[in-house]
Amino acid sequence: MQLSDYLPVLRRNWLAISAITMLGLIIAATASIMVKPTYTAQTQLFVSIQSSGSVTELQQGNTFSQARVKSYVEAAKTPAVLQPVIDSLGLPLSPAELRRQVTASADLNTVIISIAVEDTSAVQASAIAQAVGTSLISTIETLESPTAGGPSPIKISVVTPASAPTVPSAPNTRLNLALGTLMGLAFGICLAIVRNVLDTKVRGEADLRRVHDAPILGGIAFDTDAAKRPLLTQTEAQSPRAESFRQIRTNLQFAHVSHKSKSMLITSSLPGEGKSTTATNLAIAMAQGGQSVVLVDADLRRPSVGDYLGLERNAGLTTALIGEADVDDLLQPWGDDALYVLTSGQIPPNPSELLGSTAMRQLILQLEQTFDAVIIDAPPLLPVTDAAVLAQQVGGVVLVVGSSKVKLPDLQKSFKALEMVDADLLGVVLNLLPAKGPDAYAYRYPKYDSAPSDTPALASNTRKVRNRPATSETHEASHRHERTASR
Repeated sequence: MQLSDYLPVLRRNWLAISAITMLGLIIAATASIMVKPTYTAQTQLFVSIQSSGSVTELQQGNTFSQARVKSYVEAAKTPAVLQPVIDSLGLPLSPAELRRQVTASADLNTVIISIAVEDTSAVQASAIAQAVGTSLISTIETLESPTAGGPSPIKISVVTPASAPTVPSAPNTRLNLALGTLMGLAFGICLAIVRNVLDTKVRGEADLRRVHDAPILGGIAFDTDAAKRPLLTQTEAQSPRAESFRQIRTNLQFAHVSHKSKSMLITSSLPGEGKSTTATNLAIAMAQGGQSVVLVDADLRRPSVGDYLGLERNAGLTTALIGEADVDDLLQPWGDDALYVLTSGQIPPNPSELLGSTAMRQLILQLEQTFDAVIIDAPPLLPVTDAAVLAQQVGGVVLVVGSSKVKLPDLQKSFKALEMVDADLLGVVLNLLPAKGPDAYAYRYPKYDSAPSDTPALASNTRKVRNRPATSETHEASHRHERTASR
């Protein structure tokens, strides 16, 4: 993955990253509050040689002092120095325990020893630091005293007395908050990346491209009102949903322009991806564009087109396939445009055999001779073989991919299933896309004061179905359409 590939991942998981970052900040703040404050007091000692000789002797003495300072730093944390401190202050500590509170150091090429003491009490930290310095001076004078007697050649003086600090040295609240925030942010980003690697759901075009390079005919954003008002005629003419189907209609005209067959199959990988509503609304959009369209509900397992449009589905496709009625007598007009619907009919026990029969092929050819476009709503590809069987008898296949509804392995199986039957894949329709975020469809449509003119249909010849009189059936279908729209 390139750097640009990580940006959509971060945008998609920004809420989780923000929550984890905030959690890190809260943990750091809680730890800073719960930790008891610690104070650090410091004293400084100067080491010198007691000599009043020449300059050369002074230089030699200074070099000697620097060499001894390292040893004095180590001596500051020995029991010989710490035990007198414990005795003088009456501390309930052992030399080993007090050693953990004492820090001694000396800068390079200097003769100054710094002694720092940490304690939960600022006054006690100051007292211990002062006592350690005094005890170190006494101990060094004893250790450096000549064997023959006399004063010690080393002189240690206090140059910075210890004082009680007014501000605690720990916890460093600002530093803790900064570290907690950075650690939370880093953990959140890592979790988002791991989650993206393990997540195989198809969310948008980028995920689709990981398994196939099929052309994208268009994208349909998720609409909370679609469940109650699924039809294109139930939305505003200039709504993004309506514009999406008009764009798909236009792209299909170019994708299907070289095909002699006028039929196209609409299917998906799994149930719930919106292939039936896509097929229905696409048929409505094409009819609004001036074409004569027939919508065939070939989902003989879970038919839904009749329910969406408020039409009778007890007599339909299966009725024609078994020869009980002519297909022309089973077509039901719908709406004000040249849209006719062939509902599923009675659900048969052998849907695959019926859809793969010669009668089905003859029915499609008959509809192609009558209409400009034949839209067939088929079952999903993976649960049953009906769609794969039908794909061999139509001019092209449109695969509907529901965002977050199908996983990459399932989508890959769908493409392979279509390739195995040598189906002509016209393109993919991305459905249920989020309206915002990295997976949102890229195109947006402004609202205009005047309604845009629809794209003219490529096939402009007038079929006999357009000359059918407006019988009582037409008025009855219109009333049924109005009842459906008002639900």
